[in-house]
Amino acid sequence: MNSQLQVNSEIGTLREVLVHRPGPELENITPDTMKDLLFDDVPFLKIAQREHDQFTDLLRNHNVKPVYIEKLLQDILRDGNVKTGFIKDYLAQFTLDSIQVETTQAYLQSLSAHALTTTIYAGLRSETVGLLENYQQPFVLPPLPNAYFTRDPQAVLGNGVTVNPMTFAARKPESFIFSWIVDHHPRFQSTPIWLQPTLPTHLEGGDELVLNQQTLALGISERTTREAALTLAEHLFNNPASPFETVIAIHIPHNHAMMHLDTVFTMVNRDQFTIFPGIMDQDYHLNIEILQPNNKGGVKIRQATYLKPVLKESLGLSEIDLIETGGGDAIIAPREQWNDGSNNLAIAPGEVVTYDRNYRSIQLMRDHGLTVHEIPSSELARGRGGARCMSQPLWRDEL
Repeated sequence: MNSQLQVNSEIGTLREVLVHRPGPELENITPDTMKDLLFDDVPFLKIAQREHDQFTDLLRNHNVKPVYIEKLLQDILRDGNVKTGFIKDYLAQFTLDSIQVETTQAYLQSLSAHALTTTIYAGLRSETVGLLENYQQPFVLPPLPNAYFTRDPQAVLGNGVTVNPMTFAARKPESFIFSWIVDHHPRFQSTPIWLQPTLPTHLEGGDELVLNQQTLALGISERTTREAALTLAEHLFNNPASPFETVIAIHIPHNHAMMHLDTVFTMVNRDQFTIFPGIMDQDYHLNIEILQPNNKGGVKIRQATYLKPVLKESLGLSEIDLIETGGGDAIIAPREQWNDGSNNLAIAPGEVVTYDRNYRSIQLMRDHGLTVHEIPSSELARGRGGARCMSQPLWRDEL
């Protein structure tokens, strides 16, 4: 298991999960940079770390091993050749002149693998490398405060991965980091790569849900385009190593409050899902496209309007239980959805982890027979992501 990946569902018992503990990067957000860094507020690092530690402690207590992405990066940077190549290619992502490149490269090369990893995530202050006086910009390399949302830059589908082309500049370095880990870390040797971050459009992991071994749900959202969804479907259908035969593309409103499919829809049991009713109209209509392979190596598309029949057909079920966030209440539902009441991480069938602040949704899930584990969320929630956003499963048991 140490060198393999397996995610054939959203709900199989979770064994290993990729996480990132928030670090100094959160303290490098300012009111002037919040918008570009995709934050609505500046979290308090000390409490954010405490909350994240409580999250990972809960996982450990349920026999789930957290795998820290920063540790994987540190592992590969111990190799001198990898370190040199990583630094060179990382700097090439940014608009830097020759003086900035030369000065920054020399500084980063002088750091240990641990210090270099910390610097990549925290960002590099211009004054640290003596560049502030000439350039007046506080950072020569930006911080990566969204990195604790490990769901998005990469996704494990089956026994392969997508390395995702992120929407906003603030998050593109996270995909770069994972691409180097996949290429150089022993645990990812021979891993099939279903999608590369060089795709000229965008797709993010919060929009990728593995419903079963053959079926993937994809959100068409603020951060995943229809073009990207069609491209991924075609790649999966034409790769002999891929088990996927159906992709359910679900169109959701394109806005910050509902940035990914998993902020409005998550699978929590074999026949149970949480859903924010605001993605549907008053008649429960949705724009759904069912993608399947045609006989010419392309994709055939079938339109659908109602989610329940699509899920029943795809999963071979006679009934589906949709649990509405906040009970569908006009005030409670959008409030709890804003604080990730729909963003639940299943650690086993019918057993989920979620933010404690969404008490109405928690009670509803319990009323529907689910086991719910609550985690604190005063600071982590400021990044607009919940338990599923903060986790990328690497291994789930088969159902």
